[in-house]
Amino acid sequence: MRLTIVQTGEVPEPLRPTFGPYPSMFERMFNGTGGHFDYEVVTAHDNSLLPDPQRIEGIVITGSPAGVYEDHDWLPPLREFIRRAYAAKTPMLGICFGHQIMADALGGDVRKSEKGWGLGRHTYRVKGRPGFMLDAPESLSVACSHQDQVIAPPSEAEVLLASDFTPNAGLFYKSGKALSFQPHPEFLDDYALALVELRRGKAPEAVVEEGVASFARTSDSAKMADYIGKFFSETGA
Repeated sequence: MRLTIVQTGEVPEPLRPTFGPYPSMFERMFNGTGGHFDYEVVTAHDNSLLPDPQRIEGIVITGSPAGVYEDHDWLPPLREFIRRAYAAKTPMLGICFGHQIMADALGGDVRKSEKGWGLGRHTYRVKGRPGFMLDAPESLSVACSHQDQVIAPPSEAEVLLASDFTPNAGLFYKSGKALSFQPHPEFLDDYALALVELRRGKAPEAVVEEGVASFARTSDSAKMADYIGKFFSETGA
């Protein structure tokens, strides 16, 4: 299956030489699932023309430093791309900003949360188990880095993952072809930890220290990646 990775932002400049771009992180993640994927990358955040979603096999929308409520010329075309992809039932995944812009485009409410920064490895309760997640445990612990949240999901969405901090952390849509998560299964721990350290002076120090300590928890990123791989393998069949 060919996945079109829609890049919506860049890795923070101080971390780029060590960790590379976001699409490479997704390619590594998918290559580890045992599925048969190849990739193309299109950029949205530089106003590049997006492809016809009816003519591609699968979509992955990356994270971004942008907020969906901000005034960027590239956001309206991306929303329209998402709506057209959803109408065409093209398999689609959104992560972090991708999760938020999908919810925003399809009728949800996304804002900067009053709860502040979510940093480090958070643990989420599993609230739904569609076919590709039937064997999911009671909870999943995956790295996150965000301030914005989906406050109210679209009516088309079922909540898959939730925590007290992030009640709408995973969404699966009624079409059966759209899936999104707030946390980042594509991040390796060294990058996720570097992101936490980068927030010193921006996020409260106690939140940063809690984020650093959270990496002592066992990661479930590989499990989530496998669920995502199954989602694409099943919906793209």
